[in-house]
Amino acid sequence: MIPSFSSLSPVSLPRGPVMVDVAGQALTDAERIRLLHPLVGGVILFRRNFASVEQLRALTAEIRALRSPHLLIAVDHEGGRVQRFLDGFTRLPPMRVLGERWDRDPAEAERLAETVGEVLAAELRACGIDLSFTPVLDLDWGQCAVIGNRSFHRDPKAVSALALALQRGLALGGMGTCGKHFPGHGHVEGDSHHVIPVDERSLEALWADDIVPFARMSAAGMTSVMPAHVVYPAVDSQPAGFSRIWLQEILRGRLGFDGVIFSDDLCMEGAAGAGDITARAQAAFAAGCDMALVCNRPDLADALLARLNPPAQPHLAGRLARMAGQGGDAAVWQAAIARSDFAAKQAMVSALGLPPGALAGPAVGETC
Repeated sequence: MIPSFSSLSPVSLPRGPVMVDVAGQALTDAERIRLLHPLVGGVILFRRNFASVEQLRALTAEIRALRSPHLLIAVDHEGGRVQRFLDGFTRLPPMRVLGERWDRDPAEAERLAETVGEVLAAELRACGIDLSFTPVLDLDWGQCAVIGNRSFHRDPKAVSALALALQRGLALGGMGTCGKHFPGHGHVEGDSHHVIPVDERSLEALWADDIVPFARMSAAGMTSVMPAHVVYPAVDSQPAGFSRIWLQEILRGRLGFDGVIFSDDLCMEGAAGAGDITARAQAAFAAGCDMALVCNRPDLADALLARLNPPAQPHLAGRLARMAGQGGDAAVWQAAIARSDFAAKQAMVSALGLPPGALAGPAVGETC
């Protein structure tokens, strides 16, 4: 018999190391049971989970009410081609728009990036969401269509400055950051949703260019990172998300990063080489990931939750606590975004617009 959840108080349960998704615009009883599994620590939402601002607020309130501390709620909401929620939200430009402003006036571009970050974050916080998986720190080498105009710029100095400004804005909106896709996805042609791309460059070449924004953001308090499902054979035969060299020796060791390392979606083709879903998660944790994402396959999520024996993660609770949204609950942020000064910021972001071709390019996977 399926229990009734209508009158239950939140279950006191630490956040676990697995992030899953839900199918629709309200929870089913099966999903409530899954979200109460001790290994679950967060939920990622997609466009299919959104019908209106009011519905989204009800869904996140339902998720947050299940557990204490509440499950982290995340979404891919970068702007341009990757903005999951549209009606009732400010339309965000692709980040290349800010890079083009940088070429004309770096100081103005940084001011705009900070405003974009604040609007992005505050509107999501007003709907009970903790985190957007942003910013993209990949350089635009002109070779990777799936990255394309999601990147700020080719120049690591410009990417770093604009991402730091966006991070300041996200913080003003009560939200942390997730730099992706470490150590850089912009130089490969393949889309790791469908293939396992290979980047043949040396560590020295990567260090001089692609890693620069990750280093600067890490030093400035970036709260999470998502590695790339890309192989860099000059450094390791394993994709970065399954590589202890990349995650432990370089990201944690050389860069000193102490935030959350999310796996990218373990259902992507770029993760297939690690084996079945349990083997993929175990490989990600062994490499140094803190949280594994399993998306769009509830059957695989259930299989993982039934079989996974994760390693000891003494830093997990503290790192995940820093990912939770700041500055008050959804009602506080709803009042904040109703103010006239915030409306002026929304207008400023809307005025950036979507230039011709901004939405062109390959469909971006729901968890990229």
